[in-house]
Amino acid sequence: MLRVKKISVVVLLFWVGLGYAQLSTVMNKTTYPFWIQVPEKQPEEKLPLLLFLHGKSLSGTDINRVKRYGVLRAIEKGRKIPAIVVAPQLASGSWNPDKVLELIEYLQKNYPIDEQRIYVCGMSLGGYGTLHFAGKHPDKLTAAVAICGGGNEKDGCRLATVPLWIQHGDVDYIVPLSESQKMYDAIKKCNINADVTLTVIKGGNHGSVERLFHQDELYEWLFKQVRK
Repeated sequence: MLRVKKISVVVLLFWVGLGYAQLSTVMNKTTYPFWIQVPEKQPEEKLPLLLFLHGKSLSGTDINRVKRYGVLRAIEKGRKIPAIVVAPQLASGSWNPDKVLELIEYLQKNYPIDEQRIYVCGMSLGGYGTLHFAGKHPDKLTAAVAICGGGNEKDGCRLATVPLWIQHGDVDYIVPLSESQKMYDAIKKCNINADVTLTVIKGGNHGSVERLFHQDELYEWLFKQVRK
């Protein structure tokens, strides 16, 4: 079972002075092309990895679409994220958990990533992708946030081994709140003590919950989690 410990605010404050390189694209290295931003670091220092999986509307072959909302949009609006941030693009269909793993393994081989601090978040189709990945490869990540998505209830016991924050608006008419609720219930059915939280956003619709990527709470919660 995955175990995590919480790091203090003092550790997070260390990151305030980090410099940040411009976002850049990497093509033809993995199945999914991706955007990446790498903070400046001290020699021999390893960094957390934050992977963002977008929703269906950003799929395609124009990778600039991935900047329209989510983590990259937050970065472009000035947010400093203390991690190597990667946002792949899906051409069509659904996120494949094995191809997400392929991407993570490529990043681990080519960038200074701390394997004890690997985080995945996603919205809508990316929320499904996040829970599908965590459900198939729970030992490959530290924690995850799934927003207005869903998943496979049969993955409940594997998901119960990963700290998860599931969030959904209560007036979402694209992906109903019940999709997140059933995943929360499946996880708790397997392990009542599982580290999973379901936050229902009052008045939140399918688009308005994007604001979560522009707020501190999502990042603070993720970066508190560290695998032992």
